[in-house]
Amino acid sequence: MKEITALFETYKSAVFEKDVEAFLSIFDENVHIFDMWEWTYEGLPAWRKMASGWFGSLGTERVVVTFDDIRVQAIGEMGFASAFVRFAAISESGEELRYLQNRLTWVAQKKAGAWKIIHEHTSGPVDGKTMNVRLKRG
Repeated sequence: MKEITALFETYKSAVFEKDVEAFLSIFDENVHIFDMWEWTYEGLPAWRKMASGWFGSLGTERVVVTFDDIRVQAIGEMGFASAFVRFAAISESGEELRYLQNRLTWVAQKKAGAWKIIHEHTSGPVDGKTMNVRLKRG
């Protein structure tokens, strides 16, 4: 399970460094993403386009990703992980500008000796009165 947990560290580092290739390295070529912002992404080329656009839109800002309540289980060559994730925009001077949170679930498969995410699902709860997605826990 340590190998699956390591995917979280790679994700955090790649996002902070705005490193598209490192970010994509944890995903399978046929990954299926149910994203918080788009309905779905099918395959690594679509996910690459999203990551390139995201990282490119940041300008001089960085994003610090933190995960809470990480839960991992694996049986043989299949595993899953879930967590609460916080994305904080950080200025060049290190000041936190804003943040949002959501929920994350990964399904991973061990292929050629390495764990790869084959499915990702991100979500946030919807306020039943306003129909707005809540982007902060609590």
